Amino acid sequence: MSTSLSASTLEEPPWARYRIGRGETGVLTFEPYKSALLTSELARKSSLDLWNAFLNYDREDDFVGMDMTRKFLQMGMTRAKRYANHKGGRKYATGGKGRGEVLDGDGDEWKGSEGWKEKEEASRVFKEVWQEARALKSYQEKKVEFMKRQKEWDKQRKAELDRGSRKNKREVDMK
Repeated sequence: MSTSLSASTLEEPPWARYRIGRGETGVLTFEPYKSALLTSELARKSSLDLWNAFLNYDREDDFVGMDMTRKFLQMGMTRAKRYANHKGGRKYATGGKGRGEVLDGDGDEWKGSEGWKEKEEASRVFKEVWQEARALKSYQEKKVEFMKRQKEWDKQRKAELDRGSRKNKREVDMK
């Protein structure tokens, strides 16, 4: 009989199941962190912090900062909604024959539970602030102006690149 320890004979500590994912892969899927971090109370604080950042970027006339903040608000809404719709946060099947297919929700036993209500409320909190950000008149005006400037920049840049390509082609043809 062997006295050496192997992974199959050891009881797995909780941290051993955690895997570092790429980017945000696996975010909020590991308990107790998922339940502790995705709460309506934290959603209110986070959305308020993001709203204040959004208004600061507005005062600084920084559309990119405003739009990035809007995206974070939207991400908070959609992530919380995913956890309301899918208890484990997993939307797609990961293995076997149905890999990549959208999973059904977690059924009646999950929907209506305290955990579900918490995730729904967190999503609603982010959604309200996200909608307020999108509707802000100064955001809409800055967006229109940004898109005009970006279109003009792209047009000028393309013209410069085209001139450079033609010049290089002439130089090659002369050789």
